[in-house]
Amino acid sequence: MPSYSKQSSKRASYSSSRKPAPKGRFSSYKPTPSHFRASKPSSGGSRPSYGQKRGGNKRRGNFERIDVSRFISKATILEKEEIYLPTHTFSDFAIDVRLKTNIANKDYIYPSPIQDKAIPHALEGRDILGIANTGTGKTAAFLIPIINKILKDSSETAIIIAPTRELAIQIEKEFTDFTRGMKIYGCVCVGGAPIFAQIKNLRRGCSVVIGTPGRLLDLVKRKEIDLSTTKSVVLDEADRMLDMGFVDDITFLIEKTSSERQSYFFSATLPKPIEKLIEKFGKDPVHVIVKTRDTAKNVEQDVIRVARGVEKIDALSELLEKSSEFKKVLIFSEMKHAVEKLSNELIKRGFKAGSIHGDKRHNERQRTLANFKENKINILVATDVAARGLDIPDVTHVINYEIPQTYDTYVHRIGRTGRASKKGMALTFVS
Repeated sequence: MPSYSKQSSKRASYSSSRKPAPKGRFSSYKPTPSHFRASKPSSGGSRPSYGQKRGGNKRRGNFERIDVSRFISKATILEKEEIYLPTHTFSDFAIDVRLKTNIANKDYIYPSPIQDKAIPHALEGRDILGIANTGTGKTAAFLIPIINKILKDSSETAIIIAPTRELAIQIEKEFTDFTRGMKIYGCVCVGGAPIFAQIKNLRRGCSVVIGTPGRLLDLVKRKEIDLSTTKSVVLDEADRMLDMGFVDDITFLIEKTSSERQSYFFSATLPKPIEKLIEKFGKDPVHVIVKTRDTAKNVEQDVIRVARGVEKIDALSELLEKSSEFKKVLIFSEMKHAVEKLSNELIKRGFKAGSIHGDKRHNERQRTLANFKENKINILVATDVAARGLDIPDVTHVINYEIPQTYDTYVHRIGRTGRASKKGMALTFVS
């Protein structure tokens, strides 16, 4: 087999004059403390925009002036949602029986829309361009065809490029589930983890390399990964990698793969640079588009206005204390030092909180994510490193402690809640 070599003494009472929420509102959202309130759209007139232009590194980008009304939306009642009727079951797919068995062991019966539409074409060897909301099952849509190809020919290799180490590790976990008992191995190569341990794994031999662009680039230049015969390439969360400034790295990596490659491009949006990348490297890809709107129908969205003279941390703390519905909360802040400061302050106030950001060691980030998933902590404060791709079960609330730089970032942040047909709540703090 080829080698890839986280109490304040300051309190605010609830407003007794607050009217009950309209019927159909997200049922778990309780009246807010008197010093901050959830806002509702007015019946007319213009609405102020929030966010300001900031200069600086193009990789971070400038702030958009986002109309605050875009942060306010009622959730659609689930009973009225259109139900997708798949045309296949997983057992219908023309794949190896061993792979079907492992899929069944994960209790997968009916594929999601993107799986249902993409897998048959991928099995035929077609390139795939998949546009879908986050949390729709994109990972299985590319893993199943790739694994089936390797089962047919053990010399087949694949490279899967993801924007963050957390997403890469999540992909590798699903890969391991699908390949159990098959003696097909994958290697995770991500920044922030010891490179020599990764090199050791590569030299043992693996069929699939899953990693982040920077680390993969490093390993290719060290000649520990040879992509010349690699015929399956996956760009997962391609638009996110564009936002992070990885286009040149991605281009370099794809150019090193076989000209006979089959490419999978998965993204929630399709900005121009990604279109150009697909035009350059894709071969008449099948377009699989199952995205119907920017944000999930079952995510209630609202804003929290902080009254003048009130500390935002006090408003947040009281919000979290006053309602038992905040069971599993993901809080986003922009800067790494702000994330750490907020997490530490919440811990001081008695909350079970943790943080993840780019300055955290790899093992620390993985341990904190595991604690959040296993409910050992119920509040996770994060930079946008956690905004895309991560499948964290049962997040009840996403809180934007700061307005995100772009609306696209907002969409992906709130996509961490309201998953798997459950209702979620997204709240955005504005001054």
